[in-house]
Amino acid sequence: MVASRQLLRHAPPAWRSIQPRPLRGSLQCARYASSSRTGQAKRSRVGRFVGALLVALVAGGAVLIYPSMTKEPPKNTVREAILEYEKPRALPTTKEESRDLISSQHLQVKQSWEHPGVYCWGANSGRVAAPDSTESVIKTPRRISYFDGQLLRDIKLEKDFGAAISERGDLVQWGTDFSKDNPTPTPTLKGKDLVRLAISRDRIIALGKDGSVYSLPVAQSDQTGGGKPASSSWSFWSAAPSNINYRQLKPNGLGWGEYVTSIAGGLEHVLLLTSKGRVFSAASSTAAFPSKGQLGIPGLNWHTRPQGAFDQPHEITTLKGFNISQVAAGDSHSLALEKDGRVFVFGDNSSGQLGFEPENEIPFVDGPIPLPFSKMYRGTHQKPRVTSIAAGGANSFFTVDATRIARPNEDAHEVPDIGRVASDVWACGSGIWGTLGNSRWTHVSLGPSKIKPLSGLSEYDEKTNSVVPIRLAYFSVGSTHAAAVMNNVTNVQASDKTSDQDTNWGADVLWWGGNEYYQLGTGKRNNVATPMYIGPLDGGKGDAEKGRENEMHRFQIAPRTTVRLGEGGRGRKATVEQRVECGRYISCVYSAT
Repeated sequence: MVASRQLLRHAPPAWRSIQPRPLRGSLQCARYASSSRTGQAKRSRVGRFVGALLVALVAGGAVLIYPSMTKEPPKNTVREAILEYEKPRALPTTKEESRDLISSQHLQVKQSWEHPGVYCWGANSGRVAAPDSTESVIKTPRRISYFDGQLLRDIKLEKDFGAAISERGDLVQWGTDFSKDNPTPTPTLKGKDLVRLAISRDRIIALGKDGSVYSLPVAQSDQTGGGKPASSSWSFWSAAPSNINYRQLKPNGLGWGEYVTSIAGGLEHVLLLTSKGRVFSAASSTAAFPSKGQLGIPGLNWHTRPQGAFDQPHEITTLKGFNISQVAAGDSHSLALEKDGRVFVFGDNSSGQLGFEPENEIPFVDGPIPLPFSKMYRGTHQKPRVTSIAAGGANSFFTVDATRIARPNEDAHEVPDIGRVASDVWACGSGIWGTLGNSRWTHVSLGPSKIKPLSGLSEYDEKTNSVVPIRLAYFSVGSTHAAAVMNNVTNVQASDKTSDQDTNWGADVLWWGGNEYYQLGTGKRNNVATPMYIGPLDGGKGDAEKGRENEMHRFQIAPRTTVRLGEGGRGRKATVEQRVECGRYISCVYSAT
């Protein structure tokens, strides 16, 4: 028994588990037998028998178990570690495959040529961002299938309706404000060779290539017979085969060969710029007459308007004699840029969007006044010149070329940076959503503030072998957010004749401002007060296919060039570029002709 206990004490767990159980039956009965000598003798014999039996069982168990422990374990109980190696990637066989592997930007530019169309994201309660979806918001860029393979001349987006001009110059509309029963894209005004769009609360203003300006209601029901104003001054023309009711806005007093070249619109007004640098303004909505000075005509309101159509264009005589090159409009304010770089502002200033500190006693300015940028560069020894303007919602934006000039005690021939140009970007207006882009959250601005991440940038240009400033190509401003397309050096010259390391790349795009409807394209809802990049429009799918799924890549838009469209460049030849459009809580990128 001692040997048995020692064997069990040092035995492996498998052995210790095979211990003999107490015998039952007769042995248990013996425990309760009489205490007589006979009973004791019986218990003695039983005890010796049990002891012998235990020793035999333990010894036998040891003999039976030991051989099994010396054998190899059954194969089906052993799990071998399997090493999985990354499958070797196929080596590129063409220059294009090599470029796709080494550059996300090259792949993006290539895809924009092979698959032109419209990507949209943001508010979708009006079925604008995704006409075929009932989702209230579209969090990341998504293609609108109707426009697949199409090039557009222009596009404008409201929360509840969208409008675009096809490559042929026809108007296409969609959204619930257009038709609740069928909010999908539908051609409406045809045969006018349209080139530019502006939108108000309830009307679309379209500019034809010949300078004609058309105003038509957003709602399909109003276009085909309902909702016509009672005024006898309204006249309609039925454009076969679309049968669309519209008005034509004709500025009076245009000179010989003078025509409208550009338009810009707010919620209730539209600005018309002519080829002679003159500016006209008109009411553009049947919901309300402009009442915050945005028309630029001192004293003009609903009660003082002249006889005739309420939406007749009026020349802004204060700007007469200035050669205006650009116009821009926010919800209720207007900007005009003279060719020499002077800016004129008028309209609502409740958020400081005109570039001046707002005053409760003077909430708006009803006539154009100059915005003195020279004061903002006082003491910098730089001479500013405004090169572009943009507006949207309650915000205004300006790009400025600031040229280094000599100080009074400096010799211009001895200072190496005399004449050096820095490109700056300024913003004013409401900043509560981060729309000022200056890293601050403010309700109003007391004057223009510089957007530092977009200012003073430069790069080396290999073509000129010099450092050049990086300017903005253009702004696109929505109601609470904005985007800036940079005019950085791009390349679209990669071909079979160049190296397989020669890749195409496009222009950088930065976004900031309100993001309550995911209109920034980040997939998140937080507002952003500093310009930032977003990812590729396909969500990184193309990069993942090339083995770059764990890398961060930024979206770039394809610059203007002439290519063959379609897979592998086997389609028709066209001049195309990608463009950005920010609307009311919604954004898009489209292929433009």
